[in-house]
Order: sequence, then C-alpha cells, then structure tokens
Amino acid sequence: MKAAVCHEFGRPLVIEEVEIDLPGHGEVQVRLAACAICHSDLIYADGGWGGPLPAIYGHEAAGVVEAVGPGVKLVRPGDHVVVTLIRACGHCFFCQNGAQTVCPTPFARDERRHIRTRNGAGVHQGLRTAAFAEIAVVDQSQVVAIPDTVPLDSAALLACGVITGLGAVVNTAGVPPGSSVAVVGTGGVGLNCVQGAVLSGADPIVAVDLSAAKREAAERFGATHSVDAAAPDVASRVKALTSGLGADYVFVAAGSTRAVELGLTLMRLAGTTVLVGMPPSGESTEIEITAFAGGSHRIVGSKMGSTRLQVDIPMLVRHYQAGRLKLDELISGQYRLEEINEAIESVKRNEALRNVIVFDGPEGGSLM
Repeated sequence: MKAAVCHEFGRPLVIEEVEIDLPGHGEVQVRLAACAICHSDLIYADGGWGGPLPAIYGHEAAGVVEAVGPGVKLVRPGDHVVVTLIRACGHCFFCQNGAQTVCPTPFARDERRHIRTRNGAGVHQGLRTAAFAEIAVVDQSQVVAIPDTVPLDSAALLACGVITGLGAVVNTAGVPPGSSVAVVGTGGVGLNCVQGAVLSGADPIVAVDLSAAKREAAERFGATHSVDAAAPDVASRVKALTSGLGADYVFVAAGSTRAVELGLTLMRLAGTTVLVGMPPSGESTEIEITAFAGGSHRIVGSKMGSTRLQVDIPMLVRHYQAGRLKLDELISGQYRLEEINEAIESVKRNEALRNVIVFDGPEGGSLM
C-alpha cells in the first residue's frame, strides 16, 4: 500500500510503498476513503511532541472495513466506519467511569512495529492510527460504524475535529442553555466549539480569532458575534456582549499559550475556561493564584471532547442527517495522497478549515 511517511521532523512527507500486518485479535483492517489533516499531525511531523521516526501520521479518517481479526464484535467487513485515535480497553477505571479518551491500557500493537518499508525497516503507527495511508489496521475500539449514505470525506471529520470541539462544549463543560460562550481560535476545532454552543442553546456565542476569514466562518457556523483577537480591548468587547460580566464559558481551541492567556481574561467571576487546543510539549503559562482563587475561576482540560465513541458518533450522524450539524461545509479542499505536502502547506498558511486527503475506494474512488 502507499503511505505518506515522515522520516525527518520538519521535512516533507515521502510517499512510498509499505506493508502492514493483517489484523490480530480484536483488530480491524480498514480501506480508507478519506483522512483530514489536523494540526496535531503537523505538530507531530514538525517534532513538537517528539516520538519515534519514521512514522505515518493521520488520525481523522473514514473508510470501509476490509477484514477483522478474531474477537471483533463491533463491526464486520463491508461496514462504513469512522476511524479515530481514541483507543480504549473498556475495562480499566477510566473506561468504566466514562473517560475512555484517557485510557492508559497498553495494547499488543504498541510492542512492535507492524508497518514496514519494502526493505523491512519498521515504521511507527503515528497517533495509534497511521491514516495517511491507503489501509489502516486499528483496534476495534477505534472504529464506529455509520450509515453508508453518509459521505466518507465528511464522516472523516467526525474522528477528531468535530468531536474535540463540539464534545468540549457538550460533554466536558456541559454548557447549559442560555449560557454565554466565547471561543478563542475558530479553525476546524473552534468552529465545532461554536457548533456545540449552538446545539447547547448558548447565547451569546462570541468568536475570537486573528483571521477575518475565520471569524466570518464562525458566524456562518452560528456565532452571534466576532472579535479580532489582535484588538487591544478584546476582554472589554466580550464583557460588553455579556452584560458586563465576561463569558460564562471560554473555550480555547487554538494550540498556543497566548491564546490561553487571552482566554483567561474573557471569563466572568466564577466562570470556566476549557483548554481544548494542544500546543507543543513544554509550553506553559502563569496565573496569579490569589486572584484566580478569589474569583472562583475554573480551568478544565478537554481531551478529544471527552468523547464516548459508540454513543457520540451515532448521535452526531443523526444531527448531520437532520441538518443540525455542518460537516460538508468544513471541507476546504480535497487532495490526493501524492499532494499531501501541498495540502499541509495550505493548512500552515491558515488557508483551510479542513483539507482532506482522498483515496480510491474499494469500488474505484467513490466517497459514498
């Protein structure tokens, strides 16, 4: 199969032929139709989070099940599926308490490199998925069956960007109707924070971003107001839109410490700031503890929107089918695998909401 392999951090990905082991116990082999490009892939490829090389990244994908290993009960060959990086044992303390996104259980595939180049050299399965490739083999907990009427390029977005942003609002924060919400950073994840706020009945919903184009996109996705993040008075503008109080909930969807620092100024007393974006490892910021405690402020981390895949993905599909969730509108461009570096550069230039790599499907290229 063909894959886009990262051999050196910060260098273009190389398209080459690789081989992958057949699915083992509890594993699923998926012929991929589409994989969106997430900023997490770019941070990994640039070395921001380290990790072994060579590696295949890509984790926001969808396709058709080709084969299953022994013990697989959740899907069968022919099923259309969303493929995610969320892998859960289902039995540990965290899984049993609804926190599958932080399941720490090691899996058999972690102990060996099951992807190899033609000369036999091992290739790391980046983000547990390695979906910048024509085929992915993952644990069955990483896939969710969806109706075959849902376009697979749109379905791929459910694997990360949508569940991370929308889930931060709906699952992690549990925003009540009528709450005021500010979203800092309205790229692919931030737009889905906006969509989550809309579905939760929040009002007002204030989008904060440096890019005028992304602020306009946020308004198309349901934001009631937008503010330029470069303005000298962002906090006062948000207060003016929230009865002089500040936002009940602030969602920081940009992966930078500056965005976090800005977000903390936008919440009201006894408000909540949810950290959704993931900057490179080692970055930090400071808070003035007395003021923070005295204001009864809360900071909450949200990994992958606290998603329960088998519950949340079917629900989001129903929202999409009913016209309540925008997926098609998130796609900025489609690229072939051989064009992946062009697609990545477009993302780095902030030109895209979500660029999607599309592959030839089992019947010759259809995304349906």
